[in-house]
This record gives sequence, C-alpha cells and structure tokens, in this order.
Amino acid sequence: MNTTPIGLFLTWTVYGTFLSGDMRGWRHASVGIQPPRPNLEVWHRDRLMHDVIVLDHSMQRTTDAAVREICGVRSWTLWAVSVRTNHVHLVVTAPEYDPRLVRDQLKAKATKELRLAFDIWKDRPVWTAKGDIEFLDTESDIEQCVLYVNEAQDRKDRDVM
Repeated sequence: MNTTPIGLFLTWTVYGTFLSGDMRGWRHASVGIQPPRPNLEVWHRDRLMHDVIVLDHSMQRTTDAAVREICGVRSWTLWAVSVRTNHVHLVVTAPEYDPRLVRDQLKAKATKELRLAFDIWKDRPVWTAKGDIEFLDTESDIEQCVLYVNEAQDRKDRDVM
C-alpha cells in the first residue's frame, strides 16, 4: 500500500496577518481548527517585532512568478496557485520530496524575489513561520483543492485583516 500523497495543498501566511486566536478561525498545529480567542490574538499581535505589511498586486505577481519558476526548475507539477494579499495557497505534486522541504523552498524563493524587487521586505520577515501542509491522496482531492484555490478564495473575504 502506497502512503505517499499524490499531491500537496500548501498554505502560508504573510507575517502578522493570521495570528493564533484570529476571529476568522485559526489552526493549532496539533489539534486543528480552533474557535476565535480574541485575547490570544491580541497577545500575539502585541508581540510582533515588525509592522504588518500585505502584498500589493506587484508583490502578488512577484510571488506567483517565483512559485512557478521553482516548480519548473524542480519539475514539480503546479496544479494551482493563488497569491492573496495576506496568504498563499497552492496545489503541487512533488514526488520524492519531503513536503516540508517543498513548502520551505517555495517560501524561500518567493522571499528572495520579494526582497530583490521591494526594499520594504529587506531585513524583516515576509511570511509567518512554517505553514499548513495537507496531503492529497486521490485525483479527486487534487481537483477539489484546485477548485478551491482557483475559485472559492474570491468568495471567502479572507484577504482582509
């Protein structure tokens, strides 16, 4: 029995835009989706070391291009990518690569390109640490995630802080 996923649904957020306790919902690494906890969100917000900056259209295009470039270089199949003002979703197949490495290389490439193109990102974090990785085990899982990334994002109002 093959336990290797055929695809990955990756999500990461722009630094400071989705904090633990967030009113829009948030995920705890070990227990999953959690209800809003306003005091916890305030506690985290008060400890941010940098201002929160969201991605404008030029930054979104730069991030999108960086993701597409590294997927091409690595011969990963990029099924869908949606770079929002405050987070990135993508569906990718990267056989024989550790999913955390895939996520981290995509984030690193996007960070590098953003810092080269926009002085505002120099000497500060672009993204929140880590990010979400969901395993896609069937073609149907991939199709559903692609639909979500390409279409459902515009209906969720998740770009606002």
